[in-house]
Amino acid sequence: MAGIQRIYKQKIQATSTLEKVFHAMELIAASRIGKARDAAMGQDPYTQALIKSIQTVAAHANADHPLVTERTDTNRVIVFVVTSDRGMAGSYSSSVLRETERLLEELKEAGKDPVLYVAGRRGESYFRFRGVDVERSWTGESDKPSGRTSQEIADEFLSRFLAPADAGGVAELHVVYTRFISMVTQHVHIRRMLPLQVVDADADDATSVDDTPLYEFEPSAQEVFDGLLPMYVSQRIHGMLLMAAASELASRQQAMHSATENAQDLIGKYTRLANNARQAEITTEITEIISGADALGKN
Repeated sequence: MAGIQRIYKQKIQATSTLEKVFHAMELIAASRIGKARDAAMGQDPYTQALIKSIQTVAAHANADHPLVTERTDTNRVIVFVVTSDRGMAGSYSSSVLRETERLLEELKEAGKDPVLYVAGRRGESYFRFRGVDVERSWTGESDKPSGRTSQEIADEFLSRFLAPADAGGVAELHVVYTRFISMVTQHVHIRRMLPLQVVDADADDATSVDDTPLYEFEPSAQEVFDGLLPMYVSQRIHGMLLMAAASELASRQQAMHSATENAQDLIGKYTRLANNARQAEITTEITEIISGADALGKN
């Protein structure tokens, strides 16, 4: 019986250590989620203003740009996967990787040749373990992406999309990431980023081109339009990375909160079992004492 108590005490001690680690990780994620959420949500007004600017310039310029033109000279397409650098975030990375596998199968069935780019160590290790070639990966900033890294990613994709087919050019860019909805809801999204689709300025029927104010563009509307499109691509990629960072922290907070509660339940269970073993040991000892006393009395 003493050995059983010792085992339960060791389990209680080990589970208590894990419970402290889980609780600490939950607090860290909770302290960072507010800033990450504000950064992700704060991108929307800027993005909407950028979209409105593109719509306005498109109404005065010739919307004929390589970024908005479908390519038919190559079957290569980029698939950019956004995962986490660390685990302990529930099904965050696994959900993204599952959708990525489905997307890759659909593209291959359609006769496309996917070129894989990955952000986050979880995705990188997943594909390399399975022998899938990863063209390039970015790690170390999954929960706090920087503008410099976002610009580097955007420049890489823009150069591949604008390059000739014989120089490694691609026809499309697909992004798989997790969109932050709320603290308890995050959805995996698959979005085709390139080629871009420019919506007309009067698409929402709010105003027509004739009703829009007159603008003077310097140096020209076409050059402004050509400059806005790469800026838009860079902004959208940065916004997706911020959304993914907020989703990762929210998922980690939820996962660590559940793990902390489970550890506390296990500690309570092991404590009850240890108490039962102790009571059984005491009962056995009392029974042996009484039996010995009865035997001495009879003698």
